[in-house]
Formats: sequence, C-alpha cells, structure tokens
Amino acid sequence: MDGDDFTPEGGKLPELKLDARQAQGFISFFKKLPQDPRAVRLFDRRDYYTAHGENATFIARTYYHTMSALRQLGSSSQGISSASVSKAMFETIARNILLERTDRTLELYEGSGSSWRLTKSGTPGNISSFEDILFANNDMQDSPIIVALFPVFRESQLYVGLSFLDMTNRKLGLAEFPEDSQFTNVESALVALGCKECLLPADCEKSIDLNPLQSAIRNCNVLLTEKKKADFKSRDLAQDLGRIIRGSVEPVRDLLSQFDYALGALGSLLSYAELLADDTNYGNYTIEKYNLNCYMRLDSAAVRALNIAEGKTDANKNFSLFGLMNRTCTVGMGKRLLNRWLKQPLLDVNEINNRLDMVQAIIEDPELRQGLRQQLKRISDIGRLTHSLRKKSTNLQPVVKLYQSCSRISIIKGVLQQYNGQFSTLIRTKFLDPLEEWMTENRFGRFASLVETAIDLDQLDNGEYRISPLYSSDLAVLKDELSVVEDHINNLHMHTANDLDLSVDKHLKLEKGPFGHVFRISKKEEQKVRKKLTSNYIIIETRKDGVKFTSPKLKKLGDQYQALLSEYTSCQKKVVDDVVRVSGTFSEVFENFAAVLSELDVLQSFADLATSCPVPYVRPDITASDEGDIILQGSRHPCLEAQDGVYFIPNDCTLVRGKSWFQIITGPNMGGKSTFIRQVGVNVLMAQVGSFVPCDQASVSVRDCIFARVGAGDCQLRGVSTFMQEMLETASILKGATDKSLIIIDELGRGTSTYDGFGLAWAICEHLVEVTRAPTLFATHFHELTALAHRNDDEHQHVSDIGISNYHVGAHIDPSSRKLTMLYKVEPGACDQSFGIHVAEFANFPEAVVALAKSKAAELEDFSTTPAFSDDSKDEVGSKRKRVFSPDDVTRGAARARLFLEEMAALPIDEMDGSKTMELATKLKADLQKDAADNPWLQQFV
Repeated sequence: MDGDDFTPEGGKLPELKLDARQAQGFISFFKKLPQDPRAVRLFDRRDYYTAHGENATFIARTYYHTMSALRQLGSSSQGISSASVSKAMFETIARNILLERTDRTLELYEGSGSSWRLTKSGTPGNISSFEDILFANNDMQDSPIIVALFPVFRESQLYVGLSFLDMTNRKLGLAEFPEDSQFTNVESALVALGCKECLLPADCEKSIDLNPLQSAIRNCNVLLTEKKKADFKSRDLAQDLGRIIRGSVEPVRDLLSQFDYALGALGSLLSYAELLADDTNYGNYTIEKYNLNCYMRLDSAAVRALNIAEGKTDANKNFSLFGLMNRTCTVGMGKRLLNRWLKQPLLDVNEINNRLDMVQAIIEDPELRQGLRQQLKRISDIGRLTHSLRKKSTNLQPVVKLYQSCSRISIIKGVLQQYNGQFSTLIRTKFLDPLEEWMTENRFGRFASLVETAIDLDQLDNGEYRISPLYSSDLAVLKDELSVVEDHINNLHMHTANDLDLSVDKHLKLEKGPFGHVFRISKKEEQKVRKKLTSNYIIIETRKDGVKFTSPKLKKLGDQYQALLSEYTSCQKKVVDDVVRVSGTFSEVFENFAAVLSELDVLQSFADLATSCPVPYVRPDITASDEGDIILQGSRHPCLEAQDGVYFIPNDCTLVRGKSWFQIITGPNMGGKSTFIRQVGVNVLMAQVGSFVPCDQASVSVRDCIFARVGAGDCQLRGVSTFMQEMLETASILKGATDKSLIIIDELGRGTSTYDGFGLAWAICEHLVEVTRAPTLFATHFHELTALAHRNDDEHQHVSDIGISNYHVGAHIDPSSRKLTMLYKVEPGACDQSFGIHVAEFANFPEAVVALAKSKAAELEDFSTTPAFSDDSKDEVGSKRKRVFSPDDVTRGAARARLFLEEMAALPIDEMDGSKTMELATKLKADLQKDAADNPWLQQFV
C-alpha cells in the first residue's frame, strides 16, 4: 500500500506489509472460508488489521467513505481487494457493528501465512468477546439481550414460545403466549426487553406465514439469526440448567414444567451462546418466568411516535425522551435502568405511586437531592465491575473499585437517614433495609476484610494495585529482599553523587526504565564531570533531556532487583487469582447494591428534571385502568419545550368517560394537532414510568398499552406502499387494543384517494367507538368525520355511551388580508373551514400557484358556507364536496363497510393457498357491490 494514502478524516492508512509468498498463502486460506454475508472478518496483523473481499469494500465505503482505501493483494487473476485498518479504526468499526447496527456480525482472526484461526466473534446480542474494546472509554448504556422464538400452530391457534438471555446480568427468561397473524405480542416483548438479536428456526411449520414476524423483527431494529430446527431442542435442559443456575435444581424443574413451546427456544439459546462451555457461568445465572402483562405494552411504531429512544440524527440530547430524562450520575448503571424503565412503564398503581412518592421526597428535600447526586457521582459501574470479576480477570482493579464504591454506601445511607419527611417509611423499607442487609459483617463485611488484608491500599496513590506483603509469607520474604536491594541502590545513588560532586535528586537522578535502573544528569552537568564519567561509568544514551549512564555496581544491583521483582510478580499473580476468585463469590452482594443504587439514581434523575425545567413538572394522580379519566391541564411536550428558542403553548386534554373518551381533532396542517396528540401519549407514559409530568395538573387512568399511528413511515424501500403500511399498523390497533389502552391516530386514510380514505377512517372510528371503546385521540383532515359526534344527540341511532367529542386547533384568518395565524390552542368544537390553501401561503408557495388553487377550489367547493351540523341538515356530510349524502346513507354504508373490512381481516390467509384466498376475497367484494346498489355513499367506498 502506498505510504501516502490518507483517510478523509486525515489519518494515515497502515501499510499492507505482505510479500508475494505470504500473500499467496493468505489468499488460499481466505478463499476457503465459509460464505456468510453478515460477517465482517478482520485479521489481526499485530500493529494493524486487514479486511478482504466484500468486507474490504464495505469498510472502505462505510467507514473511509472512499474506494481509494482499497488495495489489491496478490496477482490480478487470483488477487483479492483488501483494506488496512488501524487500531483506532478497528474500535470504531467494532462499536458501530455491535452497538449501533443490527445487520452485521464481527469476527477476528489471528495467525500468519495460510494458518489463521477465529479467536473472537461477536453479534449485537453477544458482545462479551469485545467488551474490553467497546467499553474501554465508554459507558455501557444498554445490556444487549438475545431472544429465541419458536412459533407453532396448535388446534387452529398460533402460539409462540419465547426465551431470552441477558449475558451481562446473567439472566434467562421464558414466556409462552397465543399470537395473532401480525405477531403484535412478539413485537411488544422485543421492545420491552430491549432485544438486539433474535433466533428463529429456519424451517418453521409451512402453515405459519413468517413475513409479518420478520417485519416485526426488522421494525424493532433487531438482527435476525436463523438456526436449524434441530438446535431448538429441550432434551437434558433441566440437567444443563442445573449447572449454570444459582441454587438448587428443583425450582428450575418446577419452572420448566409450566412450558411447552418455550423450552426449545431456551435450548437454542444455551447452545448458541455456548453457556455450558464457560465454567465461569456455573452457578451464576438466574432464571425467571417473563410475563407480558407486567408492563405497559409498546410496539415499535409507538416507540418512534413518542420519541422514546435516542436517534443518531437527533439534533440534541433533549430530542428524545431518554436524552431529556437522563440526568443520572452513576457511571452507566443509571442509564441502563432508565433505558429499561422507559420501555417497561408500570401497570400497578401502588408501584407507580411508590416511585412518585420517592421522586416527591427528593424534590421536597433539597439536601437529600444534593447529597444523593454528590455521592452517586462517585460510584463506579458496579454491574460492569462484577461482570469483569466473573470473567476472572487477572487484575486487582475491579476488586479495588468495587471496594471503594461499596464503601461509599455507608455515606449514601447517612444521606437517606437524615430525611424525616412523610415518606420516611418508604425510604426505610425500599432502600435503607436492603442496603443494611447486604452491608452486614457476614456479607460485604467479609469482602471488605479480604480487600483490607490482601491488598496494599497505601500503594493506590501511586496508581499501583499490589497484594499486601502481610497477606502471604512468601511475598513478605520477597518484599524484605526487595527492600534490602532498594536500600543498596539508594546508598549507591548517594555514593555516586558524592563521587561526581553533584546533589542527589536535584542534579543526579535515579530512574527505572527499559534499561532497568539508570542515573541521569543534564547535558550541562555532563560537561562538568565528563572526564570521570568516561573513565569510571558506562554511558547508555545521550538525548536532549540529558545523559543516561550506569556503573557495574548499579547494573548488578538492578539485575538483582529485576530478578526479585519478577519472582514477586509471579508469586503475586497466584495470590491475585485467589483474591479475584474469592471476590467473585460476593457477586450477589454487588448485584443487590447495583440494583438499589441505580434505582436511586434514576429517581433522583426524575426529581432533577422536574425541578430544573423553566416550568416545574407536577405529580400526576394515578387511578386504576377501570376507573378515573385522563385529564392533563396545561400539558406540554417535554422534548419540544426543552428546545432552544421554543415558546411552548400549553393545552388541556380531557378524556372523560361517557363525555369525551373519543376525540376527533381537526384543524390546519402545521397547526399543532400532531404535537398535541403525541404529548398526551408522552405524558401518560412518563406518569406510568413514575416521573412527574409537564402539566399544571394531571390525573391518569393507567393504560395497558399505547397504540400510535402517527404519519405513515417511508416504507417504499421495503416495497410497502404508504397506504398498505397505514392498513398494517391500523390492523394491529384493531386487533390488539382493549378498552384499557390509549389510542393515538394521526391523519389516517391519507395514503389513498379522498373517498376511500374517508370511508376507511369512518369505518375504523366506528369500530373503535363501539367495539374497542378505548380513550382515543383521532386527528384528521376529514372534516366530515366530526359528524360522528353529533350522533350522540340522535336518540334514533344506536350510539356507544363512551362519549364522542370534537376539538380543533385554533387558527385565525385576518378578514382584510386573508392572512393565516396559527394559535396552537386546542379548543372544543369542530373546525369550521378548510385551511389548505392558507397553509400553502403560510409556507410561501408562489403566488401564481396559490391563485390557481383558489380558483379551482371555488369551482369544487363553496368556501362561503360553513357546514352547520344539526338534525335537520340533510347534506351535512360531504357538504364541501359536489356529492351530497344523507346521514342515514353514511351510517348504514359505514356499518356495511366495516363489516366488509372485518370479514377481510378474518380470512384465514395463513392456512389457504393464493387462489382460494382470491376466490373468497372476490366473493366478499361482489356481496359488497350488491349491497352498495341502493347506497350512494357505499358506492363511493367501493
């Protein structure tokens, strides 16, 4: 490789230093490697790495952003394209592939010539081999989780067995549940667990359509790994688990007996992650039953709509809910817990109130708040340090850092004990009692004694982690011998200084370096003593910073010192291994400390956010899901109001059962409809996570799920039209939502023609009102939908008693200039006019375009008439269009249209071939056309 090649970042590319014979040997090895399009393979050449073939092209394009980084290795016919990678770039690539992307895996090979072997491999779900590189300078923000799924059809019902593995926290879980054809349960489980990789059997039953499942996995940004069905086996599972699970095997057997389909999934995880091959796992894992109904369920669409997770393109950290709420101050631990809590909002009113009580206590007591922040800042990442211990690192650093962090707990206890407000009992039972239990002589006390006896804590100030000589008699003897030699060397230092007539340390320095013990003097001093120096001493090197020299005596003493030191080091290594092994047995103590401290950290983070905003947050009142309403007075969007230069106009949301449980919100585009409905979702989510909310006053009836259909994502790249994407997302709402959910829908029906879209929107509204009966915010540009609310007053029509109401976002048009001003206020009542052309003016469309639009609109619509919705108005729906329908046409037509949609959705597509499906669909359509003959509205729908 040409030595003058530079990357766009300005760094020099390492040279590819291979002769023709080495190159030929390597190429023959490389071409025999098995094909794996996902694997990025890097070859360790000691001071740099290389990538070859497709991988080299991928690295040049993705990381160097230029194909000039590629070089040919070998002759042109047999050669392969190659790219060299520096150590710093290797870390960048590893972080990107394992922590950010979810479409690649990483493999590292070591060797030479034609002999290479795979030494490390990593996937987004299993990063353990590369942890040292990934987290050398960065916090661990998330514990990656691998999930295995085993779908089966039994008695015409689809079931899924699920198992998950968290290698960082050494935890396994099992779940089993019936599933619909869109795999909505699986999707919410992947979101809640924070899954990074998913194992699926490559050869599932033919009757199961896996396309929607693969789609759900992709939506959640998860790497899909297919394994042979034979890997999903449950033979000897209890016996295998007995070796790695903490405690006795009986509870494990009892747990396994509750599952049928999840056992194969668990078996595949054990073999995929090779858990039994690593004896450090033995007796260290825990296993649990995972219940899907413990937490509020969120699908990937809701996570995106509510901006929960950080995105790479975020303009600043306040752009996402995680970025805004992350005021944690422990290293890594708090972040990971906050990440989990945001994807697992609580459903239990008492648990939510416990968190809110704690946040209130911290807010009301500034000393408690300051004390916690100050002390938690000094706590290391106990979870990661425990993880290092378990991996049997031959290093005392994790042991010492755990000792230092856990020793601070007594100060944190003191901070908590000083609180004497109304939540003292909660703080005592939730935090003080558990901390005291694990701080006892028998638990942390034993670990502290080990460290204080075994480690020379006085040496820590010099940055050295050493075993105390008092801990081992062998070390004590060697330590004494080392001290004797050190004294001789120091005496020699004094004697040499006298001989050369130089002052000790000031002019004649004694140093330890690559040459062992040496003397050093400045070049200026050397001139004064040159004669003696050349006759009695041995000069080693002369540099700008001075002259280094030695003497036969110093060399002899230095060699003695080195020999004793290496003996001391190897003797110490055995003791270090013992200390690390014994420290690892205290894992349970450290895990409990980590759990308590990270929870305290997240709660103080919530308190810090609530008090530091320009308008402080308030505590929400929480009621069970079958009682109470959702009332947010003066609510704001937390992320938007935190942006610079934004003056946020607060709005009230009153979702009241029987009155306004279903709200239709109309108004101009850019007028604030989307922001308003999203902020309601965000406020409800924050309340159920246990945080105060950006409102003047708030009460929330607990929701089991938030469904958000906000703006069809750009799915054309995946071959899914906007309309089809809308329908898929809406289908998951219609199938998954219950009266305990919260539904947020924005501009449904836009992806198709006006009449189709309106027909669909009407049919979906009716289904949500009469069947689902969930609190709903339905923002729409179909003003005709507002007629739904006026059926409340019509005693002849069957209307649900949940309560439908109209709201609109305010906008003002100046009568003289016809200029539009957005007011961003949500007010009762329907929007009384179309603002489309005014919004075009607002967006600075060319005047000629606006003028033409107005003239065309005048032909099609009468702007001067405001449709008045009353019982005697026969042309209320569609009064702005040329076609006019009676309310009766619309109601009957929409009911029939809804029936058609439900029949289509109920077709057992998974169990039929294509021609049979088409035949049934055609028959349903023909029936609909026949019924449409005497209904003009339905004709439009058809």
